[in-house]
Amino acid sequence: MSSFTSLLFSCAAIAAFLILLRRWRYRRLRLPPGSLGLPFIGETLQLISAYKSDNPEPFMDRRLNRYGLVFTTHVFGEPTVFSAEPEMNRFVLANEGKLFECSYPGSISNLLGKHSLLLMKGNLHKKMHSLTMSFANSSIIKDHLLVDVDRLIRLNLDSWSDRVLLMEEAKKARTKVAEALTLVVRERRKGSESDGNRKKDMLGALLASGEQFSDEEIVDFMLALLVAGYETTSTIMTLAVKFLTETPLALAQLKEEHDQIRSKSKTGAPLEWSDYKSMIFTQCVVNETLRMANIIGGIFRRATTDININGYTIPKGWKVFASFRAVHLNPNHFKDARSFNPWRWQNNSEATIPVNVYTPFGGGPRLCPGYELARVVLSVFLHRFITIFSWVPAEEDRLVFFPTTRTQKRYPIIVKRREESSPCI
Repeated sequence: MSSFTSLLFSCAAIAAFLILLRRWRYRRLRLPPGSLGLPFIGETLQLISAYKSDNPEPFMDRRLNRYGLVFTTHVFGEPTVFSAEPEMNRFVLANEGKLFECSYPGSISNLLGKHSLLLMKGNLHKKMHSLTMSFANSSIIKDHLLVDVDRLIRLNLDSWSDRVLLMEEAKKARTKVAEALTLVVRERRKGSESDGNRKKDMLGALLASGEQFSDEEIVDFMLALLVAGYETTSTIMTLAVKFLTETPLALAQLKEEHDQIRSKSKTGAPLEWSDYKSMIFTQCVVNETLRMANIIGGIFRRATTDININGYTIPKGWKVFASFRAVHLNPNHFKDARSFNPWRWQNNSEATIPVNVYTPFGGGPRLCPGYELARVVLSVFLHRFITIFSWVPAEEDRLVFFPTTRTQKRYPIIVKRREESSPCI
């Protein structure tokens, strides 16, 4: 037998031994039920193809019916435990930095940059998360941001006429935005060093944080906030309008609420905090849109040690996907879960829903720092859009769910100012 043949035989024997050893170890650990699929690619192709359908959860549905709320699979090159169990999802979120660490596919990391808040870990993440939340809490929104949000939304809507692509995608490439931000960072750093004055905004806080961030780190961090804020907010606005268009009774009730708010103020007057707090049914629409849309369908985490939970073991190094969408669309938690029904949130029913069942903004140490601001922006947009325009869909459009929830054609509509004609919708 030649030396090459012997080497090949030895390698094959070692590989077979390692595979058998892995299978023995996994059986000993009692993994959640499921299938690792084909060698190397696992079930990745099934995952991607499934989410091109009209069904929001085809990949999860099939496996939940077969295996239960927690199952094993192999996607994006790694063995992964999928969870649609609220208490297990809460456990994963709460143990960030203890038993789990954040772990996302390379494509997301490359888009946001290696220094984005989403990818930070440990004390640095804790500090930067706290800093971000300090610029988007209810007090800051009430005293400073509401008037700017209202002004910018009105300014944007003033340019709308005829056909509008409601989900207009960003036009500039990441590199161009990064270049512009880099120039701003350099100018601000130079200015603060020369005169000792720092502006009291996010960039000023980063420069004064004492962390000695490089320009690249600051640009990555700021860009990630811009991408996350723009993409998620524009998508949720679009889906709110789509859901309302398809639910005329909800739209009629929402119009009545906002027309009453408008009638109490002078024409062109900015919204006040009391106006926002009076948007009772609007908050029902916001809650239901967030539940149905699931802009962030779930989160990836990696186990940093063997973890025993619910009678199963998640091996060290394995990924876990805690699915928010699967919980939000489970009829055991929400009646007629896949129907848009904002009335389900009336009469303070939100208070009776367990916090681990309704998680549109995640939870734990990585709770979305802009969750309060997102609700305000969507509410203000709906107020201005509904009181200014009537509209009809320009053509049929449908939702797609991979890689994120969005409409296939960016939801084109025909808008008319309400004072110009009778309402279309």
